[in-house]
Amino acid sequence: MPRDPLIGIVGKPSSGKSTLLNSLTDANAAVGAFPFCTIEPNQATGYLEVPCACSRFGKDKEALCKPNYGWCTGGKRHVPIMLLDVAGLVPGAHSGRGLGNKFLDDLRHADALIHVVDVSGTTDAEGKNTRGYDPINDIEWLQDEIRLWIEGNLKKRWGSIVRRHTATKSSIVDTLQTQFGGYSSQTWMVQKALDRLGSGIGPLEQWDDEMITRVVKAFMMEKFPTVLALNKMDHADADKNVSKIMLKYPNVKSVLTSALTEIFLRKLNKQGFVHYEEGTEFVDTCEDDPVNLKPLDEKVLSRIEDIRDLVLYRFGSTGVVQVLQAAADILQLVPVYTVKNIQSFTGGNGTNVFRDCFLVKRGTPAGSVARYILGTEVTIAAIETVGGVRVSEDAPVDVKQNDILCFKIAPRAKT
Repeated sequence: MPRDPLIGIVGKPSSGKSTLLNSLTDANAAVGAFPFCTIEPNQATGYLEVPCACSRFGKDKEALCKPNYGWCTGGKRHVPIMLLDVAGLVPGAHSGRGLGNKFLDDLRHADALIHVVDVSGTTDAEGKNTRGYDPINDIEWLQDEIRLWIEGNLKKRWGSIVRRHTATKSSIVDTLQTQFGGYSSQTWMVQKALDRLGSGIGPLEQWDDEMITRVVKAFMMEKFPTVLALNKMDHADADKNVSKIMLKYPNVKSVLTSALTEIFLRKLNKQGFVHYEEGTEFVDTCEDDPVNLKPLDEKVLSRIEDIRDLVLYRFGSTGVVQVLQAAADILQLVPVYTVKNIQSFTGGNGTNVFRDCFLVKRGTPAGSVARYILGTEVTIAAIETVGGVRVSEDAPVDVKQNDILCFKIAPRAKT
């Protein structure tokens, strides 16, 4: 079982990466309208919203469902997931321009990417203020920079790679996995990348530069699946740029976002000025609930009305909750709940249910989930699901399928 999933937040300087991170977490990343505001990578815990298992069994009362990590409100579970906001990328990063080498090295362990694209067109390729910039350029060169980084590392050693491959009579998958291991790749990723290219790849020792480029591009699709966060969607020039991007990249998951709006609403919500339901269009003010909410001045009330009209009612939400869900979807992550008492769904003592929840890849065998959570040293005597039904170690997990598990541990042998 692999380590916990890590989602990288990438993009050029001043595109809104750190703002998005702050809107997804309780992190306090530096935010500024100037290039390279982020120098050290900011790693923080985000919270993925999923339907909680408690709602299936009528146990969605807050007094019953109290997670050990994250929280559950009204049957909506917020499960921790790691996020990484790295230094802004500029053209030429693969050759060390800007903070490129650092950016790319920080990115090695990411399992998926959220590429924050400034669709307002008000920042150029280096994050400097401008007007009328085409954000399609950002999507193209960012992918090129990652490719050129991986490709450059591969080509520098290509002669010795070919000689070793021939001498050891290794398979192409094994040879490439040895080279791509530094990017936290797994053998299945390399195999799927080659499957994308079909049967015409030929012997590795006969690959030319064009073939190496094709292989690296296919590997990137498996190693760094990407969601586009089309940020600053409420800007006047955003519509035309959003349309162009979606037409050019119909097969790439895109989510319209306004990270700055999300931060503003969450701040007012914490201060008791509004009631804001994250991921929705619903915002109540003192005018809607004078008993429980504090009054706002006219300037802030006017801004909230603009947010309702230009963002929430028009797009349905700020998109921040949805962009994290999209990243989890491309990684095929599903929540799995582990309990000690499969009848009551409690952790053993007490009445609280579904205390622990883990995000794992859909289809992971139940036995692998057990070893991931409990460690490789334990011996699993039995695995049970709802109703005490026995589950084999090979049984795959999915939403509402073997996603509530109880592990029985075999006693240690006496020495």
